[in-house]
Amino acid sequence: MCIVSTAAIAYSVAKVKRDDLCEKKVPMMGVMGAFVFAVQMLNFTIPATGSSGHLSGGILLAAMIGSAPALLSMSAILIIQCLFFADGGLLALGCNIFNMGVVPCLIIYPLIFKPFIKNGITPSRLTIASISAAIIALQIGAFCVVLETLASGIVELSFSSFVLLMQPIHLAIGVAEGVATAAILCFVHKMRPEVIENSPNNAAIAVFAVAALIAAGALSIFASSNPDGLEWALEKITGITQFEVREPIINEEGFGTSIAGILGGILTFLLAIFTAFVISTAKKRLFS
Repeated sequence: MCIVSTAAIAYSVAKVKRDDLCEKKVPMMGVMGAFVFAVQMLNFTIPATGSSGHLSGGILLAAMIGSAPALLSMSAILIIQCLFFADGGLLALGCNIFNMGVVPCLIIYPLIFKPFIKNGITPSRLTIASISAAIIALQIGAFCVVLETLASGIVELSFSSFVLLMQPIHLAIGVAEGVATAAILCFVHKMRPEVIENSPNNAAIAVFAVAALIAAGALSIFASSNPDGLEWALEKITGITQFEVREPIINEEGFGTSIAGILGGILTFLLAIFTAFVISTAKKRLFS
């Protein structure tokens, strides 16, 4: 999966180099990466299940900055989560980039989301596109997790039990993500319609930067403590959600959560900006 995801990233880098990665889009890549990192911390309770979910953000990223840049930003988010916050782990990084980045950004966005708005962007079309794309992306991503887990041979889980728990809970998460994505995109389109067409401006950059700080620094404290969809499914099957960490680097309670969120957002912003800068510099040298 690392090879597959690396190939997808290489394709995205080539596509970004081939297309016009204007200087205005570089800070938008960083800010949107930081924003999605922050909102991924905001777990919301799924009623009557004892589970929680959070936005993945792949469809939102692709709608705001384009398919290929979105994968690069999502990869930056997952790399920062993996290396600095022990979320995901190195051995799962290739799977996570594929499930949360390649599937929504390179597959579902162009095949599901874009056809709905090809004849013009309206709030109703944005809503239908967002909800449809988010649900399908979450369903495929969840099914990929089941297949990858079974293929790994590391754990012994019943395929039928695992898939029958993973798909319904991620259907609920997908609906919530679709509604949230639609709300954000409709708001952006109302305020700055050109942004949805991948023409970022300083106002949009400032709004999402502030929103990222608020989400990471304040709202993250109130995130649901219930296990997320994957942890919930594992708990139902095995009674165990994950390995316990003896001494966490950052105490993720109260201000510790805020510090972690802000630090992670800043690191994601810097990595996304650095990636875009390297691509832009390489392109200039190539054609100079």
